[in-house]
Amino acid sequence: MVKKKQNGLSYAQAGVDINAGDALVARLRTLTKATMRPGADTGLGGFGGAFDLKAAGFNDPILISGTDGVGTKLKVAVESGLTGTVGIDLVAMCVNDVLAQGAEPLFFLDYFACGQLNPEAAATVIAGIADGCVNAGCALIGGETAEMPGMYSGDDFDLAGFVVGAAERDQILPQKDHMHAGDALIALASSGPHSNGYSLIRAVVKLAGLDWDAPSPFASGKTLGESLMTPTRIYVRSLSPLLRSGIIKGLAHITGGGLIENPPRMLPAHLQANIDDDSWQWPDVFNWLAQTGGVRTHEMRRTFNCGIGMLCVVAKEDASAVVQDLCATGETAWIAGKLGEKA
Repeated sequence: MVKKKQNGLSYAQAGVDINAGDALVARLRTLTKATMRPGADTGLGGFGGAFDLKAAGFNDPILISGTDGVGTKLKVAVESGLTGTVGIDLVAMCVNDVLAQGAEPLFFLDYFACGQLNPEAAATVIAGIADGCVNAGCALIGGETAEMPGMYSGDDFDLAGFVVGAAERDQILPQKDHMHAGDALIALASSGPHSNGYSLIRAVVKLAGLDWDAPSPFASGKTLGESLMTPTRIYVRSLSPLLRSGIIKGLAHITGGGLIENPPRMLPAHLQANIDDDSWQWPDVFNWLAQTGGVRTHEMRRTFNCGIGMLCVVAKEDASAVVQDLCATGETAWIAGKLGEKA
């Protein structure tokens, strides 16, 4: 007769603490309630999240979804210990993308993965996600926390975000048929590199021989880590009124691919974005990266936003009013060029 083992393995002994996960969910309920908006039920614990488009005020909506991560900016966050704002980056990268399609972000879900769950550390990250959702006016209605021993080591973790937005059928962007040569390009300033190009940034920092707690060479009064962890700017509140007015013909979120690859994504095949390089000065962080790393100008422009987080296309006669409206919301905005016919 085979004797039964009295003390078999548990999930906790294999490295997964279910109790820690339950404790985290309990802490997150308060955070998600703060993101509530019309149409959302922010209760956690079910198998999915619900959203009522009618309650959100839409008549003939088209749903627009997006997903993104934060890339190797997470490495800077972990190594510097500055994880409190990386959740804002996650939300920003997603909501700015659907905004560029003319959509109002409605609800957001996150995926947090780690090797061993630390509820305190995870709550810090997810609190940043909630802050980003409040800023973007979208509800955090759910997510997934995955504890996977052996997949991640030490304090490493990974993040992914998922957003669903909606636009009235006749307000979806870009409106390529309405674009013409001579239309103005309006730039909205970025807050820094946002969440793109951090593999190159980390290579430059290594070349410079600097630690994350060293004084920042381009931002007075901050450490290098603090200056590079400046969160991605969220443009929802400043651009949404202009989107509803119908004055904007197209938007380009300047993410991976920088100022080279992103503007063409909003344009018809016969037009190009002629950006006036003299219309703004690169923020100090980009000058430092270029000089310290010996990075050529073209490489900088196709890797980073170089100070422009979003580009708008509007009719030439509307440009000054749009700039004025954007500046009134707290944005730094300017006329950065115009559309032209391709040669």
